[in-house]
Amino acid sequence: MSISLETVVQDLHILLRPDDFKDYCPNGLQIEGRSQINKLVSGVTASQAFIEAAIAEKADAVLVHHGYFWQGEKPGITGIKKQRIKALLEKDISLLAYHLPLDAHREYGNNAQLGKLLGFKITDELFPKYKSKVGLRGELINPCSPVELKKHLQDKLNREPFHVPGKAEVINTIAWCTGSAQNFIERAHDSGVDAYLSGEVSEQTVHFARETGIHFFAAGHHATERYGVQAVGEYLAKKYSIEHVFVDIDNPV
Repeated sequence: MSISLETVVQDLHILLRPDDFKDYCPNGLQIEGRSQINKLVSGVTASQAFIEAAIAEKADAVLVHHGYFWQGEKPGITGIKKQRIKALLEKDISLLAYHLPLDAHREYGNNAQLGKLLGFKITDELFPKYKSKVGLRGELINPCSPVELKKHLQDKLNREPFHVPGKAEVINTIAWCTGSAQNFIERAHDSGVDAYLSGEVSEQTVHFARETGIHFFAAGHHATERYGVQAVGEYLAKKYSIEHVFVDIDNPV
């Protein structure tokens, strides 16, 4: 079966509510391809390798978390941006990209899906007073030692996480935010959790964790953001009876 591109764009606009977010890039349809979608290919980032993989999969449209036209980048369609866009246009493939809306969605978002994968029970938002909610707080369904949690993260994400040890001998509560959200550690500490999990780490993050006693885990930007886009892809595939394939172009960061 197939579904119109217009219908998918409208559906995702209702589902992910991009107008609620002040983001660093446009969310939604970034490049328009053919009008009908039979096969959707999803991935984390619209890199050249991902585009080539999508072409090999005979995609009609691609859905990603990291698309194009970021705030502050050169506006010209030159260099690697030209090559990526040219490849999509030549094959008439649409590019759909959702950044913060895909992080924040309470069912299909990166944070919700990561919590589900890791066995965290969501209890609250990390920033409950903000309209555009990114980051979650919760409890471990199976409380464990810091060493056991590190092993659990490695097993589930296929990536050895970076760990700054904290005070708690057993981790019961945790806050998390995928990607480059290491600076949210201060909010996590203020909320009283035993540990904070993000994708990336900065130099100052280590000092903050050491001096406050909160456990900090950095499990990789890419590794923590593989799951929201898959969930949305599967949602569309089930709703419209189209084919969906997730392509993972690995990234060690």
